[in-house]
Amino acid sequence: MSHIVAEPCIKCKYTDCVAVCPVDCFHEGANMLVIDPDECIDCGACVDECPVHAIYPEEDLPDKWKDFIALNKEYGKAWPVINAKQDPLPTAEEFKDVENKRDQLDPNPGH
Repeated sequence: MSHIVAEPCIKCKYTDCVAVCPVDCFHEGANMLVIDPDECIDCGACVDECPVHAIYPEEDLPDKWKDFIALNKEYGKAWPVINAKQDPLPTAEEFKDVENKRDQLDPNPGH
């Protein structure tokens, strides 16, 4: 099983998780991160590092975010690898506690 980045990451993109990941499984989109399930070693180091609690073991992912399993798989192949901590998005503080922001996901790759 892999870990999954879910909805709370959208418009925040904190990268504390990337800094502790022992493999290059995180990929950067324009306004969120995803995990490539084929690269994730399921170590769990990233889970407690996420300030918005967006990362879950796949088997513990809340039902309301089950579509993020496919989203992580798809964008984990399409978006570039991120393996160094960066500043969060300027919208992070404003959106860190916002729910139902799936429609605000930008499908474009990060830089």
